[in-house]
Amino acid sequence: QLPLVESGGGLVQPGGSLRLSCSASGFTLEDYSIGWFRQAPGKEREGVSCISSVGESTNYAEFVQGRFTVSRDRAHNTAFLQMNNLKPEDTAVYYCARDWALFSDTCSFHEARYMFGGQGIQVTVSS
Repeated sequence: QLPLVESGGGLVQPGGSLRLSCSASGFTLEDYSIGWFRQAPGKEREGVSCISSVGESTNYAEFVQGRFTVSRDRAHNTAFLQMNNLKPEDTAVYYCARDWALFSDTCSFHEARYMFGGQGIQVTVSS
């Protein structure tokens, strides 16, 4: 199983913020595009955001555009998803995943492109 660990989730009120972390071990995270996905109860998993390896180009799903920001910290081999102005519909288990390919200058939300390894982290937005 790919050694990825998500953290930083929890319960937050609508309008609040959380920052999710995706920590990697055994490989250099910056060498790969990283995707963030989520799965709400009773729904299929969906892509949220991604960041490429080369050039750090980013993509966001329309429903998080302007509220979420993806980034990475090379020194700590970690990727982040900053989530602001959270809404109840953002409630889900969030996963990070690693591209199969090295040194890609693009990223997408096609799950077949990614390896998943973490257990995911619960984010609950509720008053």
